[in-house]
Amino acid sequence: MNLRYSESEERFRGELRGWLDKVLPTVGPPPASDDWPGRRAYDTAWQRMLYEAGYAGINWPKELGGRGASPTEHLVFLEETERAHAPYVGVNFVGLLHAGPTLIAEASPEQRSRYLPPILRGDEVWCQGFSEPGAGSDLAALRTRAVRDGDHYVVSGQKIWTSHAEVADFCELLVRTDPHAPKHRGISWLVLPMDSPGVEVRPLRTIYGTAEFSEVFLDEVRVPVANRVGVENDGWRVAMVTFSFERGTAFVSELLQSMELLESLVGIARSTRDGAQPWDDLGVRRELGHLAADLDALWSLTKRNVTQASRTGVPGVGGSVFKLHYSEVRHRLGDLALRILDRAGLSFDDLGGARSGEQVKGWVHALSISIAAGTSQIQRNILGERVLGLPRER
Repeated sequence: MNLRYSESEERFRGELRGWLDKVLPTVGPPPASDDWPGRRAYDTAWQRMLYEAGYAGINWPKELGGRGASPTEHLVFLEETERAHAPYVGVNFVGLLHAGPTLIAEASPEQRSRYLPPILRGDEVWCQGFSEPGAGSDLAALRTRAVRDGDHYVVSGQKIWTSHAEVADFCELLVRTDPHAPKHRGISWLVLPMDSPGVEVRPLRTIYGTAEFSEVFLDEVRVPVANRVGVENDGWRVAMVTFSFERGTAFVSELLQSMELLESLVGIARSTRDGAQPWDDLGVRRELGHLAADLDALWSLTKRNVTQASRTGVPGVGGSVFKLHYSEVRHRLGDLALRILDRAGLSFDDLGGARSGEQVKGWVHALSISIAAGTSQIQRNILGERVLGLPRER
C-alpha cells in the first residue's frame, strides 16, 4: 500500500477539481430535509450530471458503465467532492454503494444489464429491505417468507428501517425461501419492484423530524424468480457481500464529514463566550487532539481497506474494524461537542454566532451509527470469529 498520491492521481484530482469549480455554482440549494420527492429529484439530477461528465460509478468496471478508476482515484474523488461541498449521494446511497456493487459481484449478465445502467444515470432509486421487527441485529432470524409458485415467489411479511423506501423503485430484499433450514440458510436475495401489488410503505419519522426510513408491508407480493440474485437459499452469503460493501467503503464520505465537523468544533472551542474559551481547558485540547489522531488513523485504515478490496473486488473484515472504531469515535466527538457548546447544545439552531446546530445534529446522528449497517456487537462477533478464530455464535 502506498499512502502517497502519484502524479497521475494528482492530475485526476486537478481535472476533477476544475470540473467541480465549473458546475457547482449551477447547482441550486438542496430541498428541505422532509421533502422526499424534492430530495429524489435533487439527488438524481446530481447523479445525472456525474454520469454525463464520466464520474458516475467512479470505481465500477468500465465494461459495466463505470469509470474504472483505481481505488486511490476513488478516494481522491471522495476527498474532492467533500472539499467542494458537492451534493451527497443521498437517495442513491443504496443503489450506488451496496446494491450496485453486490449486483456486479453476484448477479447474472442479464440482471447487470437491466439494473446497473439506470442506477448510474440516476434514473432508478433503490432501498434496502433487510431488517424486520424481530430481525435487526440478529438478521438471520428474518421471517418474511417467499413461497415458490411457478415462475414467481409469493412474498409475505414485514420489513422495517427500510432506507429511502418512500421514493424507491426497487428494493434489495432478503426473504426466507426454506423455513425448515438452519437460520443462516434457506434465505434468498431478491430484487423487488416497489410498485408491485401488495407493497405498502409507511414512513417512520425519526428524531430529525424526517422520514428517511419506512416500514414496508408485503402481502402476497409476486416477485419473478428471475429477480433472484444468486442461487435459491444462498442469500445469506450474498447478503454478506452486500454488508462488506456497506461497511467497507460506504462510510468514507461520513469519515470526511467527521473531519470537517472536528475542525469546526476546534473553531468553536477557540471562540470566546462569557469571557472564557473552552480551548483554555487542557482536557478539551487533549480530547480534541486524540479525536484528530483517531480520525487520521481511520483515514489510513480506509486506504488500506480500499487497497485490499481492489485485489478481490470485495471488501474484507477490515470494514468491520473501521465500522466498530468509527462508531466509538463519533460518539466521543458528539459528547465533546455538547461539553464545549454548553447550553447551545440544547438546540438544533445555530446560537451565539457559532455553527452549533451542525454539532448537535452530528451528536444525534452519532447515536444511530453504532446501530446502522450492523451493530457494534455484531461487528465484534465478526472480528471474533473471522479474525481471532473464536467459536461461531449458535
